[in-house]
Amino acid sequence: MSAPSAPKNTPRVTEREARQVAEAAREQDWHKPSFAKELFLGRFRLDLIHPHPLPPPDDVRRGEAFLSRLREFCGTRIDGALIEREARIPDEVISGLKELGALGMKIDPKYGGLGLTQVYYNKALALVGSVSPALGALLSAHQSIGVPQPLKIFGSQEQKDTFLPRLARTDISAFLLTEPDVGSDPARLATSAVPDGPDYVLDGVKLWTTNGVVADLLVVMARVPESEGHKGGITAFVVEADSPGITVENRNAFMGLRGLENGVTRFHRVRVPAANRIGPEGAGLKIALTTLNTGRLSLPAMCVGAGKWCLKIAREWSEVREQWGRPVARHEAVGAKISFIAATTFALEAVVDLASQMADENRNDIRIEAALAKLYGSEMGCLMADELVQIRGGRGFETADSLAARGERAVPAEQLLRDLRINRIFEGSTEIMHLLIAREAVDAHLKVAGDIIDPGKPLSAKAKAGANAAGFYARWLPRLVTGPGQLPGTYGEFNHPGHPDLSAHLRYVERASRRLARSTFYAMSRWQGRMETKQGFLGRIVDIGAELFAMSATCVRAELLRSTDDHGREAYRLADVFCHQSRVRVEELFTRLWSNTDELDRRLVDGVLSGAYTWLEEGVIDPSGDGPWIADATPGPSTRENVHRTVR
Repeated sequence: MSAPSAPKNTPRVTEREARQVAEAAREQDWHKPSFAKELFLGRFRLDLIHPHPLPPPDDVRRGEAFLSRLREFCGTRIDGALIEREARIPDEVISGLKELGALGMKIDPKYGGLGLTQVYYNKALALVGSVSPALGALLSAHQSIGVPQPLKIFGSQEQKDTFLPRLARTDISAFLLTEPDVGSDPARLATSAVPDGPDYVLDGVKLWTTNGVVADLLVVMARVPESEGHKGGITAFVVEADSPGITVENRNAFMGLRGLENGVTRFHRVRVPAANRIGPEGAGLKIALTTLNTGRLSLPAMCVGAGKWCLKIAREWSEVREQWGRPVARHEAVGAKISFIAATTFALEAVVDLASQMADENRNDIRIEAALAKLYGSEMGCLMADELVQIRGGRGFETADSLAARGERAVPAEQLLRDLRINRIFEGSTEIMHLLIAREAVDAHLKVAGDIIDPGKPLSAKAKAGANAAGFYARWLPRLVTGPGQLPGTYGEFNHPGHPDLSAHLRYVERASRRLARSTFYAMSRWQGRMETKQGFLGRIVDIGAELFAMSATCVRAELLRSTDDHGREAYRLADVFCHQSRVRVEELFTRLWSNTDELDRRLVDGVLSGAYTWLEEGVIDPSGDGPWIADATPGPSTRENVHRTVR
């Protein structure tokens, strides 16, 4: 007999209600300029990113000093192969990182942290992640989305004084939002936090709690019921992991990141002091999303590290391996893959460093830039790892231990491919990132014309919106017809003798930005309220924006390196090749905006779900085990052993 497919207490909400919850959690206003926001509106604001922002000398000195210590530690005290083999990070490695101060990289020195900038925090994650991606994930989950970041932005002074010194040196943190039947749709969140005197009482189950198996402090999202004196809503709490009633019921195992301390955590009548609530009731989702604005930069940072390693292995292997009398790198089919890895690694580093430096300066709103970096980095990182496996051939598919056992260099290419795959799902899947970024990209349109296409608005509101929209589009649309990208000499500071001409690529970005804005406007005019259902179209719009942002960042970084005489000629060549590759992808995406199989796909899916094609599934045996698709997570006492462990 099958178990229930969902927790009995999961709220039932309509699609419209779910969207309203997500919309309410968004940052509604733009108080600072955004390069990417302007890019989607057809306005190429190169002045917002060029000249490339630079960190203060003191930040560089402190950051480089820590990276030097961390590099020594990673090279002498971390055995990535051991972590992969035993599927666990040794306690002494975690303890050593604590002593090094790695838990407090982003925490202010007045609380015992290192106070590194976002730029150097990302460099540190790339370094650690290159030795063990599982260890990079532990540090990232602790600081990028764990307790320190929400407290830094939203915590009270008392909370900062109480928790940040612990988090900087000794205590590991975890972020608990996902539930067995709740992922990217938080409106259905079932974990409850019921007010009871000076406390809240938590009940529920959380799934995929990265660091949850070893965490000392948790940031938990739970639903407070509305009642007298309580606004209610999804709320954030800091919870001691050893509180009575908390049970880590399972340490989950995955395709990659075998050392990841990820579990299932059950709360049964867990008392949490009201003083541990972060922000007001109902602010939990806004806190989570704001935390992720810069927190998302950690994943693409580790993808940069992966790209650097892919390039190193591809170069060294392709010089040694010969086919038909030549090194395989000299064959065009393999050489194209190496070119892609080299150019894309340079571009990803440009995107991450630019977004991180803008985050440090805090002059720009980088919510779209960080999301684009996460989306682009996770997708391109997987592609680079896949190409490395292909370049290595059968050896790319073979495990490092097997290679070593028969006397060859233990190159964990297949492990990298497995480890990176989760990045397309972590902290917002590619599909969710497409929708999130698309929502921000069309924000200006919805603000002036949203009431026109909203079926719930009265005629009076539609009329007022129509007047506002007419004024906005009368000013905006004419600017999309022509621009500086059509003038041959524009962006001449990116054209130097003896170097590839990057100014031509920036002119292309400017023209493509206006073309992108025109396409978005046409789609909104055509589909109106149905626009939000056109996820294929929206995904391509976002992917074009990601490519244009990457091209811009790449050119700006190349010019920075040229002006500082730091491999400038090579940087220009890398940027030129990347931009040419990117332009091919952009043109294909523009074509697919209007020439695609979206409608045919929808009809076929209708048939698949109705059972019309079950005959196509015949002839195989399903090796899956028994059990429900979604585990029952009904609140109540745990019946399982607590697998939580403390690292001291």
